[in-house]
Amino acid sequence: QVQLVESGGGLVQAGGSLRLSCAASGRTSNSYTMGWFRQAPGKEREFVAGIRWSYGSTYYASSVKGRFTISGDNAKNTVYLQMNSLKPEDTAVYYCAAKRGLGDYDITYTYDYWGQGTQVTVSS
Repeated sequence: QVQLVESGGGLVQAGGSLRLSCAASGRTSNSYTMGWFRQAPGKEREFVAGIRWSYGSTYYASSVKGRFTISGDNAKNTVYLQMNSLKPEDTAVYYCAAKRGLGDYDITYTYDYWGQGTQVTVSS
């Protein structure tokens, strides 16, 4: 089992920045793929960004590319999502997720473990 705990959400004005953290514990492995997803009220959960622990390679949704950066600290078993130039449409609950091995970053149902989510609200 892997436990994921997100933190760092909050209220920010449009154009501002936030950094989310996802601390992983339990049976973690460098072979995992980590992802950030978000879900706004009345909408489906959508992919935001992903990273391969072992390779450091990253992938982003087109809606956040150039504004968000995903990174990982293997020593701390923590994944970060730096969010800059935030927009009101970025308002959502943000979830951290993990899955064994490779495969597509952005397929929600392929992830094995999920955190409880952290609220991000961007005011206009």
